[in-house]
Amino acid sequence: MNELSQKRLRKLPGVDKIIEAAKSDADFVPFSQGLVTEYIRKVIDRLRARIIADPSEIPEALLTEDAIIETIKTQVRIAGSPNLRPLVNATGIVIHTNLGRSVLSHRVLDNVYKVAAGYSNLEYDLTKGKRGSRYSLIREILCDITGAQDAMVVNNNAGAVLLCLDTIARGKTVIVSRGELVEIGGAFRIPDVMIKSGACLKEVGTTNRTHLKDYENAVDPDTGLLLKVHTSNYSIIGFTASVSLNSLVSLGNRLQVPVMEDLGSGTFVDFSRHGLAAEPMVQDSVRSGADIITFSGDKLLGGPQAGIILGTREMLNRIKMNPLTRALRIDKLTLAALESTLQLYRDETLAVNEIPTLRMIMAPMNEIEHRARDLRDRLLDLHAPDMKVDLLDLDSRAGGGSLPMLEIPSKCLGIRVTGMSPNTLEKGLRKHSPPVICRIENDYLVMDPRTIQADEIETIVDAIEAVLGT
Repeated sequence: MNELSQKRLRKLPGVDKIIEAAKSDADFVPFSQGLVTEYIRKVIDRLRARIIADPSEIPEALLTEDAIIETIKTQVRIAGSPNLRPLVNATGIVIHTNLGRSVLSHRVLDNVYKVAAGYSNLEYDLTKGKRGSRYSLIREILCDITGAQDAMVVNNNAGAVLLCLDTIARGKTVIVSRGELVEIGGAFRIPDVMIKSGACLKEVGTTNRTHLKDYENAVDPDTGLLLKVHTSNYSIIGFTASVSLNSLVSLGNRLQVPVMEDLGSGTFVDFSRHGLAAEPMVQDSVRSGADIITFSGDKLLGGPQAGIILGTREMLNRIKMNPLTRALRIDKLTLAALESTLQLYRDETLAVNEIPTLRMIMAPMNEIEHRARDLRDRLLDLHAPDMKVDLLDLDSRAGGGSLPMLEIPSKCLGIRVTGMSPNTLEKGLRKHSPPVICRIENDYLVMDPRTIQADEIETIVDAIEAVLGT
């Protein structure tokens, strides 16, 4: 060890000395003594290792007691904070899969809090005074809204599809159009789900054109199910043909083969009545007579993550008896959030006004423009001479594998800062606490007011000020 290494090591304070200093520092009060001590040891050990490796890279200023304590504070603050934390979604993507998909309404959150804060009748029948079923808690409301004979809920739609295929078609063939063999996020594919369920995939038609005769010709004694998958996260246009659910149900009835539809992102609302592109409604699928219908709870429905299964009583009874239902069941908090969301759908006007996902997608242009101008004015009030803020006519997206062809006109903020690239600005906002997530387009840092909540304006202004200040 050379002389410089020895000199630097002598400068390094002892662990006990830093521990004593930390006890009187108010910044450490919110954290446990064990956590603080752990990071005191880690920081000093790392500095010691760096000094031994190359003392010239460690300036003496980093070895003072004050400097070391500041480093420890940063490390403890990061380690003591939750990894899953709230942020501002300024991307304009409403159902952003990476950012938690649907935002829950305050009315829903109130019910979740009440259920979480105490005991509940999760599996207790208050009328009979004995054990009940968690599935019965929302069966009635789902049947009322959709017209289905029976209903149940599992933890997500992929789980719902797996459970249904395992129950109905294990050891049998499932006929699917080639144009509907979708892949969802994380390279998760319908054929993969089918393999896990024990069913055998039989593809019919071509990528762009499938006819009813393709299904009919493929049916044989080993056929267990006709499956229709809604291509909610992409669209094939041009020279195309597909078989409607009604036609597939008629064929299934004639050949005595059950029919299932995976809607993916199901909706109870007719979007075309609100000036947007039409999306298949769950109620229409139920009216078709399909034996089983599955869809997500946290996409266009605007609720928590869940896989909703609707269908005939005979099919649902079989599915409920499958041992996989216990592995895929949802907890009390999801049930509380889902039931409260479904209650809003008893009045469509109330649902559109109170469910954040629907409210953001359907927000009128004049409302978006008002928000954009308000945020622009707040940013200009910072009087940052290097910052330019423009109003841009761009598009928002539904996201979450929903309405893939829908471009929702929006009025966005385009921010440029002299001497700072959009990527640097984006990174600074992303590193802020709480993080502000934006997008980059046409060499602008873009903020879309469609997904910015009213109480987040101040957060954005603070974040911009902090990034420009650094």
